[in-house]
Amino acid sequence: MGRPRTPLLDRERIGTTALQLIDEKGDFSVPQIARRLGVQTGSVYHHVDGRDGIVELLRERVASAIDPGTLDLTPWDAALEAWARSYRAAFAAHPRAIPLLMTSPVRAPRVLEQYERAVTLLLDAGFPVAEVMPLIIALENLVLGSALDLAAPETMWELSERTPTPRLAQALAAVAEPRADRAFEVGLTGFLAHARAVRNADGEGFTSG
Repeated sequence: MGRPRTPLLDRERIGTTALQLIDEKGDFSVPQIARRLGVQTGSVYHHVDGRDGIVELLRERVASAIDPGTLDLTPWDAALEAWARSYRAAFAAHPRAIPLLMTSPVRAPRVLEQYERAVTLLLDAGFPVAEVMPLIIALENLVLGSALDLAAPETMWELSERTPTPRLAQALAAVAEPRADRAFEVGLTGFLAHARAVRNADGEGFTSG
């Protein structure tokens, strides 16, 4: 028999299959990937550096949906806001991947390049270097928490007559729909206000532009 024109196994197929398993089950294993692709488990290891290598493939695949052009916008705060929205949308499409990706170090070159661009954006805007990573991490906490919230039930509080909570009921009834989007807007507005204050406090005379 001749060799198949399309290889049975490559990094793209491994990453695609791993992400499918994550979306369906919340986790993956190398044997599961091998079974889906119809190959031996050992064959998968010829293309990736074990489970950690597959995790980085997943990170690259999910993060590839973040629009890199957002970090080229001006002024800096418009760029940061657009990046946050695109980042949230990319991860909201695969919320079950978030816990896995957030508990392993970032090694994927293309993802590291995006962090480099975000850091450069803030440094060029005049932020002190000591403030840059706390701001980026805080923004990620907001974005990823909101991406998870988008996958949660719309009604997260089940009120019971056994525990009277009239004020909570009143507050819940007043929430504009959709709840997760409204909460994200509140958080993003607060984050950007804080970022502007940090920059202005350091620069004394800098403006948001």
